[in-house]
This record gives sequence, C-alpha cells and structure tokens, in this order.
Amino acid sequence: MSRQAKQKSSKTLKSSGKESRIGQRKANASSKPKAAKGVRGAKLPSQRLTEKADASASVGSKTVPKIAAKASANTTVSNMAYFVEVDENHAGQRLDNFLITHLKGVPRTRVYRIIRKGEVRVNKGRAKQTTRLEQGDSIRIPPIRQSDPKLLSGDSSRYEFLNQAVLFEDDALLVLNKPSGMAVHAGSGISVGVIEAIRVLRTDLKYIELVHRLDRETSGCLVLAKKSSVLKSLHEDFKNNSQKNSRLDKRYMCLVKGKWKYGKRTVNKPLNTEARRQGERIVVVDDTGSYASSIMWPLRSNKVASLLEVKLLTGRTHQVRVHAESENHPIAGDQKYGDKIFNTDMKQHNLKRLFLHAASITLIHPMSQTSLKVVAPLPKELQLVLDSLDLGADQCMN
Repeated sequence: MSRQAKQKSSKTLKSSGKESRIGQRKANASSKPKAAKGVRGAKLPSQRLTEKADASASVGSKTVPKIAAKASANTTVSNMAYFVEVDENHAGQRLDNFLITHLKGVPRTRVYRIIRKGEVRVNKGRAKQTTRLEQGDSIRIPPIRQSDPKLLSGDSSRYEFLNQAVLFEDDALLVLNKPSGMAVHAGSGISVGVIEAIRVLRTDLKYIELVHRLDRETSGCLVLAKKSSVLKSLHEDFKNNSQKNSRLDKRYMCLVKGKWKYGKRTVNKPLNTEARRQGERIVVVDDTGSYASSIMWPLRSNKVASLLEVKLLTGRTHQVRVHAESENHPIAGDQKYGDKIFNTDMKQHNLKRLFLHAASITLIHPMSQTSLKVVAPLPKELQLVLDSLDLGADQCMN
C-alpha cells in the first residue's frame, strides 16, 4: 500500500473513532433526567423541601441531599445548586435575612455578593437583597461552602449559660441578657453567635430570629422573635420609633470620661455608617449621614467620670458610642472611639470591657398589644468599677 493510501486510511479510522465517542457521550447525556427548575408551587423531584426530609434523592449517578424547610444547624454542605421553598414561617422576610439564616457560617459579605451577582434566584429571576419573600417562593441556592456542622452541633451544654440569661419568654418573644464579648450572630472570623447558639440549645423552637442587634462588647437586653409575624411587627416599631410615635423605649447605661456638664441633653447628629479610617469601617458624625437622635442625662458623676442613662430615638450602628464621643465624653473602654489615656486609667479600676449596657427595653407586645418592659441588671463587673470610682451601682432607671 502506498504512503498516501496509508495516511488516508489512518485519518478515516481516527475520524470514525472520534464520531463514535461523541455519539456515545450524547447518548449518555440524553439518558440522564433533567433537573427540575424552581417555580412557585412546582414539585422539585431532586430536592423537594419538606419538614421531615433528611434522606437523599438520586439524580443520575449523583446523590443530592434534601434540605429541611427550616434551616437547621446541621445543614448539609453541597457542591451543587439546590432549591429551597419558602414556608409560612419565613414569609415576609427579606431575601438577605433569609439567606443569612439559611447559610450557616457563610460571611455576610459573601451572601450579599451572590445576591448581587445573580447567583441566587427567586422563582427563576434575579432579585434584590430587599426583596420580600412569599410563601411558596422557590429560592435557588448556588454551590457554596458552609461551616462544618460539627461546630454547631453535639454538646449543647457549652451554651447553657444562655438559659440562665433569659429575662423574659412567652409564645412570641425571647429576651436575653446578652453577655459582653459574644456576637449576636456568626460572621467573619466568628463561627457561633447568640442566634446560632440558641438554635442549638433550644431545639424546641421551630422559629427564632433576631429582632435587633447589639455590638459584640455591649451587654444587656436582646430581643428575639418566635414567629415571623412578630418579627415583622417589631421591625416596623424599631424602624419608625420617635418621640411622637413612641412604641419603643430603649435605655442604655454608660460610663463616660469627665464630669457631664449638660444636664439632660438631646443629641441630634446625623451619622455616616459607611466611613473608613485606614481601611477600617467606622461611624462618624456627618451632615450627609442618616438622622440619629439620643437623649442623655447623668445619674451620678465626679471629676473623673460620669454614669449616664441614654434613651435612643433611633438605632444607628454605634450610635451611643459616637454621640457620646462627639460631646467630648467618650465611653470608658471603647477601643474604637474612646480616649486611650482615659481607658488606661479605667483599667486601674478593673474595667476590662466596654462600659455600655442595654439596661432596659419597653415595647408594645405584638400579640397582646400591651406594654412590656424588660430590665437587665447591670453586670457585676461593671458595678465593681462604679464602686471603685465612688459612683455607686444602685441607680434606678427612670
């Protein structure tokens, strides 16, 4: 056989083999069932969301975990996109808050990124972080790495101290005396916050969500909702609180530098919560910022420090801390907005934390529509600081 004939024969064999392999791959692909797309009310064969679903459904040659309707501490980490159907407990919730609850241990910045990039879909379409969900909505969750479930399961005794921190509880609300040093939720560098710990500790609660937040170093009254309707109602009260529409009364106690000379003072200074200082996010007084109002008055004072009571009319990030600093009376132990020399002096009086305590909260109960006041006693370590400064510790909240 000539050289040209051999080359032609070789090319024919290679082409035939290639076509055969392509044909086989197409045949295999066509034999696999297509994944169901999430639409409102649609059946999702591979990952239909049910209250009791913790088994696995087979799709092709892969095993896809079914996801429980209520996001649990043991959510299975999946390397595939899946769909979640919104139940009645999460109806009315914002998309970002729903995802933060559902995606355990995923940083909030990552949650907002996947929404912004359109990786999360609501009923097959892109959605904003502020989108309000409805019962039956189908949420597409992209492949995303979550915290190791072992971090949030197992021995719940490590969070037992939160049972001792309950100030009030009924069928609608749970109010805790949050300890200083514990974040209210997981985030960057924080695997477990108050809300995650409560979900592990209180397996009897089918629904539990934060109504508001406190800084990590702030102690005191923290309100959680046991029903989505309660959460929505209280969110409105927190959002629309004012002197004219007083459905909410939040009081703080703080120790500030020097002798307070103003008497009862209303501080109306707008706050920019997106400012940066050397790359670090801070809050500053800024005319272009959001309206913020605090009423401050002294309970007791001397030339070294003053114990103040503060009533918040708005709830901006770091509001008490920044308003106090703007009045030239920074809070003791404040590492971000405080006075370094004053903080060092306060260490001599055994202050080892931020002296800011959410002392009480009065609200209209969403179910009974009656006034409810909850008081969190000043922590012992802060009382000892006041005793050391001869400022007393038995001040009554007015």
